[in-house]
Amino acid sequence: MTKRIVLADPRGFCAGVDRAILTVQTILKASGGADRADGLPPVYVRRQIVHNRHVVEDLASQGAVFVQELAEIPDEAAAAGVPIVFSAHGVSPSVKAEADARGLHVVDATCPLVSKVHREVLRFVREGYEIVYIGHRGHDEAVGVVGESPEHVHLIEHADDVDTLDFTPDTKLVLLTQTTLSIDETSGTIAALKARFPWIKEPPSSDICYATSNRQAAVKLVAEQSDCVVIVGSANSSNSVRLMEVAQEALAGRGTAHRVDDAAEMEESWFDGVGAVGVSSGASVPDALVAGVIDALKDRGFTEVSTVETIKENMHFVLPAELRKQPARA
Repeated sequence: MTKRIVLADPRGFCAGVDRAILTVQTILKASGGADRADGLPPVYVRRQIVHNRHVVEDLASQGAVFVQELAEIPDEAAAAGVPIVFSAHGVSPSVKAEADARGLHVVDATCPLVSKVHREVLRFVREGYEIVYIGHRGHDEAVGVVGESPEHVHLIEHADDVDTLDFTPDTKLVLLTQTTLSIDETSGTIAALKARFPWIKEPPSSDICYATSNRQAAVKLVAEQSDCVVIVGSANSSNSVRLMEVAQEALAGRGTAHRVDDAAEMEESWFDGVGAVGVSSGASVPDALVAGVIDALKDRGFTEVSTVETIKENMHFVLPAELRKQPARA
């Protein structure tokens, strides 16, 4: 029996991730990738630019300095105008206010689809709504969105959390969601919300981003043709973890879905008695890491490769305005 690899398409980088990484790369390229004459780095990045360990390590090796909080950036860097990049996941108004107060030269690489949710929060608050936000507590994207109006944005994670909410029928309610959640994952929570608060309003279009939906649709079909699935993506990548869960459900008990950062994390025992391995990757994963997994599987005898393609993605986001207007400063 020929052992097969079933590859999902689309997979890997989405437009928002591509834009965020290119933002940092553009600044590094303009600086020559070396520290400035004053000894300061060419660019700071607040938090992980995208949730992928390899991407962060690669950019750090090129000279980018990653910080958890803006307080880690020295005053002399602010005075010298060293760019500070906000990650694809977005930030709260308090972080922006801190940057403004310190005079930091900000380049905002927030994914435009995340920015859309931020704008929705502000619009609905202006219109007098209380907002129920389905997201993962502590995730950078959720922290940023809730931070737009903490007193009016009520974060829940699961259907069970709906019971903790208490709104009367005269309260205007609207539902928003974190972009990286799975459609299947939110459906039960949304159903519970509608049952408890029948008047709750949904936004005009789903907040779950096109890339999340596309990758989940592709991995479902891949899993249906496979005996196990390997998802390439970091543990703190919400969309990668969701892909693994979607694949596990679609395997329907025939096998197991695994998540790895790279090929080195795969275990021999996963492939005992397996005839077909499905492979996909999260939206923040470079294709080189997927290629490494494919090569490692070929070494294990999975020589035939087929692709399940569900849709052609052609989404593209332009670089942040700060770079388009002021390339010389970067």
